[in-house]
Order: sequence, then structure tokens, then C-alpha cells
Amino acid sequence: MRLAACLALLSSASAFRGSRVGRRPRVDAVKYLTRPQDVGIARPDARRTHTLTSRPAAAVTSDSTAQAQTPSTGKKKKVLFLMSDTGGGHRASSKALVNALERLYPGKIDAEIVDIWTEHAGWPYKNFVPYYAVMAKRTWMWRMMWYYGRFWPTRKLQEIATRIQCSRRFGKCIADAKPDLVVSVHPLCQDIPLRQLAKIDGGSRKTPFVTVVTDLGSAHNTWFDGRGDYTFVPSDALEKMASRCGVPDDKIIKRGLPLREGFWDLAGSEKIKEATRNKLGLTTGVPTALVVGGGDGVGGIAKVATALGDALGEAKDPSGLVVVCGKNAQVKKELEERQWPDNVKPTILGFVDNMDEWMAASDCIVTKAGPGTIAEAATRGLPCLLSSHLPGQEAGNVKFVVENGFGAFVKKPAKIGETIAKWFSDLNLRERLSSKALEAARPSATLDIARDIGGLLFEGKAPQQA
Repeated sequence: MRLAACLALLSSASAFRGSRVGRRPRVDAVKYLTRPQDVGIARPDARRTHTLTSRPAAAVTSDSTAQAQTPSTGKKKKVLFLMSDTGGGHRASSKALVNALERLYPGKIDAEIVDIWTEHAGWPYKNFVPYYAVMAKRTWMWRMMWYYGRFWPTRKLQEIATRIQCSRRFGKCIADAKPDLVVSVHPLCQDIPLRQLAKIDGGSRKTPFVTVVTDLGSAHNTWFDGRGDYTFVPSDALEKMASRCGVPDDKIIKRGLPLREGFWDLAGSEKIKEATRNKLGLTTGVPTALVVGGGDGVGGIAKVATALGDALGEAKDPSGLVVVCGKNAQVKKELEERQWPDNVKPTILGFVDNMDEWMAASDCIVTKAGPGTIAEAATRGLPCLLSSHLPGQEAGNVKFVVENGFGAFVKKPAKIGETIAKWFSDLNLRERLSSKALEAARPSATLDIARDIGGLLFEGKAPQQA
């Protein structure tokens, strides 16, 4: 990667997975939750711009899925989702919201998802996605980028540079789409789109604009812009941060994180779990650990899975181990060829698009501290063992899991194995952790946000505070 391009991207790119302004969150290398009172992800397809319709969601039983009442009009309402594929979460959240809108307002929504930075930015900003992939695998580079982005003068200079380079292109993208409402699902899709919408609307913005924050425990300050109509946040921490960043309190709506359709309900019974294991070809009647490395295979899962298999082997009791390697074919091959302990039944997977089923069949999850994976795991009642996090933004996700009492943060693979073996040997502890995960879950968030968007779109109705 050329140094000049790196430096040009440092400030703005930090917003992709940066952190809040202020003191850097402190995360202990090992934190166990063993006292009674303490108690992968697959990246969506890489298409950049498309229109979506929904598929039926599994096991959604709430009345919240009922179709919303809207005025009878022949013309569909156009909703433009702005994001970029820096990680799978932004597109996954956008798709989830589109599916929820189609569920609530069938045939009345024309939704378009645009990776505006890749499709419409100039050099070097159009290369954010490949640069992100490089830096996400090199924490020292990410840390340098994050601190660069926190420095006010350089951040402001970069904002000016992106406006000069991208404003006209972004404005054309938005004008060509002719949206009735714009949804930002990315930290770098506030400033320029809001400015361009005002120009398109004759100097004063009339097109509704909402932001849906897809970070969980902490986030970059560029998510929060008081000029928008509403900012949807998933947690108490980000509600407070939005207020500190100048978003009026009546524009901050706490709903939860948008999740894929398979996670719109809470975990089922033990009987359903065993049936899911049967369906997936897993061993029934034994505790099963799920190790997830993300759709791009980020997270160093080979060492983690190997150490976990060894620890479960030493425990002697039968257990299951599912490893989702994402698109990392080399790691998948390495783990498939490994000799596993006799009492551990491994299932090695590549990219999967049914993560809801694999989580439903598991008893705990080992993963990096990605917000979407954590929120999805909570709906399945899965204790979370977090093995790594990106400096800055994901540190807040560790805090979210630990403070809500449904997991731990452990760096060393050997310690990870020991911790999971301990969870598997203590059913009461595992049940407490699972109960805390369900308490932290917000499975209705996607439909709630979609209903709020629909109310604003069809009726001009303001979302109600929870």
C-alpha cells in the first residue's frame, strides 16, 4: 500500500471502525465471569448496489411483524440506504432493514443499497474497502489510524479534503436516486450527504434523513450529526455519546442493533436446539462450542480452534466444536486435516449463510468483538468469549458483554480453551450466562426501526422514545 494513500485515508478511515472521542476504553487481557452475581459472521454477498425483497423470517411470533397501515397510493416510496462494505455489518444491517420494511409495507417500498464510497468517491477514498481489509489484520496500523483520526486538526483537514473530492459525485448519486427518504448505515455517510441533500432540495433540506448506528458499545463521533432527523442507537453508551456529540435528545432513538431475519426472535427450547443439531448433522446431547472468524476469515481462528479442541480433549467428556472459517480456505483446509481428540467432534465450515441455525445449535460462541455477532449471539442466549478486538471501537463491545454479564474477554488461545472447558463443566454457570445474554438481546430492533422509518416516510410521524 502506498504511504501517501495511507496517510490520506487515516483520518476518515478511522470512522469506519474508530472509537469515541475521549479516554480510550481499558480492557483487561483476561476477565472471567464465574461468580453467581457475574453472571461466524458470514459476510453478505459483495454486490454493491441492488434492490432487495424479503424472505419469510423463521419463528417470528410477535405481533410486531403485522403489516403496518399506510395510505393507499399507487407509487412506491423510494428509500436510499448509504453505506460502505468495510466489514460485513453495514450491508447486513441495510439488508435486514430492507427486509423488515418489505415485511411491514409489502409492495410499497422501493429500497436501494449503495456503497457510496466505492461506487462514487474519487481516489484514494474509493479504495476504502481494500484498505480496511489490510488494516483490520494489522492492529498496529489500525491503532495508528485510530489515534490519527482522534486528532481534531487532522480530522478537520480530512473532512475538507473529502468534501472537495467527493461532494459533487455524492450529490449526483443522491439526485439520480430521487429518494423519498435517506438512511445512513455508515459513520462516513452523514456530513456530505446531508450537505448535498440541502443543495438538491433548494438550499434547505426537506428529504427525511435518518442514521442507524451499527456499532454497539462505542463508536466514532462521525456517526452523530444533529442536522439529521433521527439517530437510532443500540445501547445506553451510544445514546450518551450521541448526546455528547451534539445530537438533540429528542432526535436520539434507542432501539437496538439491526439484525438479520433469522435473529428476529429469541432462542427456542432445548428440544428445538437438538432438532437443529440433527438437521445440521451435529452430535446431539453434548455441549457444543461455535468458533467464528468472520466472513473474511479475520480473527486468527486457527490457533483458537486448535487450543480449544485440545482443552476439550483434556476434559475427557464428549463435546462438539463448530468452526466457521469464512472465506479463509487455507485455515479451513488446515483444520480439516488436523487430528482432533477422540472425544471432540469437529465440524469445519467455510462461508455460511445460515448463521442463525449454527448459533441455535450451539451452547457458546468464541469470536472477535464484532457488534453484529455479539448482538445476534445474545438473541440465541449464547455466552460469548471474545478473543480479540480492533483498537478503539470494538473495545466498547467487550465492555458491553462483560458488564451485561454474558461473557468474558480472553486473549491467549490456551486460556480460551480453559475458559470454555470450565463453562462446559459447570451447567449452572452456563445457564446463568445464557440468561444474561437473553436479557441483553433486542430481537425486535430491526422491525422497530423499520416501523419508525415507515411512520416518518408515509405519515411524517416522529418515532416515539422507548
